Amino acid sequence: MGHLLRRDLGLLAVRLGTGGVLFAHGAQKLFGWFGGGGIDGTAKAMEAMGFHPGKRSAIAAGLGEAGGGLLLALGAATPAAGAAAAGAMAGAVAVHRPHGFFAMQGGYEYPAYLGYVAGSLGVAGPGRYSFDHLTGYRLDRPVMIVAAFAVSAAAAVAVVGRRERTLKEQTAEAEQQAADDQPDETQP
Repeated sequence: MGHLLRRDLGLLAVRLGTGGVLFAHGAQKLFGWFGGGGIDGTAKAMEAMGFHPGKRSAIAAGLGEAGGGLLLALGAATPAAGAAAAGAMAGAVAVHRPHGFFAMQGGYEYPAYLGYVAGSLGVAGPGRYSFDHLTGYRLDRPVMIVAAFAVSAAAAVAVVGRRERTLKEQTAEAEQQAADDQPDETQP
């Protein structure tokens, strides 16, 4: 088996595995498949995690994961697919970050890895056994890599930053409410 054939088969295997996992993860959010909450359940969870508005956040996360995953598996628009999935995983990393790295303690190990592999595929390209190859790599050009990752990074920074501000505001409000609820011991 020649070197190029092995590389293309390896890229196909990684694309199918990673894309399949991402698709399933996003389908839980969008459609309630595989035991997921669907849009409504995911929207409530997103609100509870500090992503506002919850429904729009659920749709964006679901599309980034399911859409990015499906496109990665097919090897179609690979830079955009990898960037979209990596950007969606950045939000998941932000949620799990307070628990440290390892998934066993609720950390960000798993979403970070999915985002890393998706992003790497977006940069490396899909290989010969892909939709991009069949179409002459029209949606897999160097300019697409730069544009897709720039847009995805900007969106991830904006979404995660907004979530961080929301969580700080909620914490400050809760602390103020707790202080207001304390009895005033200076009163006779």
